[in-house]
Amino acid sequence: MSISPPPAIPAAASAMNPADIAREAFRRLATRRIAPTPDAYRAIYDEIAGVPPAPPAPPSAPDAGALEVLAGFARRMAETPGELSEYGRRMVRAAKAEDWTGYTQALGQMADRHLRRNTPVMALGDEEPDTVLLREMLARTLSFACASLLSGDKELSAEAEALGAAVKTAVGEAELQEIAARLKQLCFQIELRKDDGAEQQELLLRLFRLLLDNIEGLLDDDNYMRGQVLVVQELIKGPLDTRALEDATRSLKDVIIKQGHLKHGIDDVRATMKNMMMTFIDRLGSAAAATSDYHAKLGGFSERIGNATDVNEINGVLDEVLREMRNAQDEALASRDRMVSAHKEVQEAEQRIRELEAELQHMSELVREDQLTGSLNRRGLDDVFERESARADRRKTPLCVALLDLDNFKRLNDTYGHMAGDAALKHLVKVVRDTLRAVDVIARFGGEEFLILLPETSVDAAAAAMVRVQRELTRHFFLHDNEKMLITFSCGVALRLPNEEQASLMARADKAMYQAKNSGKNRVVIAD
Repeated sequence: MSISPPPAIPAAASAMNPADIAREAFRRLATRRIAPTPDAYRAIYDEIAGVPPAPPAPPSAPDAGALEVLAGFARRMAETPGELSEYGRRMVRAAKAEDWTGYTQALGQMADRHLRRNTPVMALGDEEPDTVLLREMLARTLSFACASLLSGDKELSAEAEALGAAVKTAVGEAELQEIAARLKQLCFQIELRKDDGAEQQELLLRLFRLLLDNIEGLLDDDNYMRGQVLVVQELIKGPLDTRALEDATRSLKDVIIKQGHLKHGIDDVRATMKNMMMTFIDRLGSAAAATSDYHAKLGGFSERIGNATDVNEINGVLDEVLREMRNAQDEALASRDRMVSAHKEVQEAEQRIRELEAELQHMSELVREDQLTGSLNRRGLDDVFERESARADRRKTPLCVALLDLDNFKRLNDTYGHMAGDAALKHLVKVVRDTLRAVDVIARFGGEEFLILLPETSVDAAAAAMVRVQRELTRHFFLHDNEKMLITFSCGVALRLPNEEQASLMARADKAMYQAKNSGKNRVVIAD
């Protein structure tokens, strides 16, 4: 007796494993809107697998295996995060009640929303890790970064937060398209707001410049304000920088406080001098009145002498005359002493006023920049170092300093004159600023010594930056009387240790700089 072989499975179906056939069977049930009964599932399964349909069997109880498959699928959907869990719970309830019509409706709705985009059934609700990460990054960017930047506009800030929340929960192409449209509109509004902000800033700067120009024209008698006005005018000429604004604010605040004290002192001295002048005039009037009284008395004495009848009466009058003359002489001497004293006090007050005004003028010029090179002076360096070191300690970021000294600078001065030396210093500062970052700060530390502060920079990166400056100096020659001169410098670079004081850090950089000098010049040495 021969046994007939099993029906041949088509090549396409034979390449699929049972799990793939099962998934495809569920997809076809859903797309054809067929009730997922065990018989219907088996028929679709056999159709995909290429198994010929079995002869009709007498009615019997539903196949337990098929029921378990449908129930398991429903449980899996119920455990899926997001919107699919609701479909899963509905199918679980329908399977328990053997309500296959309700099961079919839930499966059909899930297919209409998800399967028509060819989403694999077993992957519904599961997102790739990259997709999840991108979704979270976009949501945080909208909810936190954009909302914070738009804090000045409540409507745009609220819209950014709402979009961030919507990105987290968006499911389906329709919702994503809606979010894309809203995001496009938000970007358009941000661009408009940016243009308006830039225009407003430019108008404010113009108004500020006009105000400063007008103030400068009114400072003929108040020269102590000129230094402050010039600092602010120079500041708003170039691109506005946060650190530069902080530095200018701190410097001007310090100068204004000290100038207030000095101006108050000048006002006190002027008031004192005014009082002394009034006293002097009063005393002068008293002296004049006493002199008038003395002349009147002399007239009386003359009359009495003319009417005298004997010598004794004349002697009495002469005694009174002598007594009054002595009193007048004493009063004149006292008045002279008081006038001399008042004059001396006036001179001292005038001298004090001149000293205070000179000190006030000095304070207005005591800005944080070196007058020759435009770099920071020692006072400005101290302020910046205090700020940057505090920031480095707070953020746990590196802070480096580079101390550089021009090579053979004395010979340049002796050969070409001090004007050439000054021009060389200015040329060096310009090359340093053009080469380094905007956050890097250069200060004149001594005659031909400069110190550069490099925030958030490792010691190797700082040394490499100084080598770049040396190379730029070889490319951009210093010209004096149309004669090219090569300027070089020796440099020591030091990384600030945690909580290290400025003096200690500078000493280590200075030691490394002298090592560079002694090893041949035009070198960069890293401090220990």
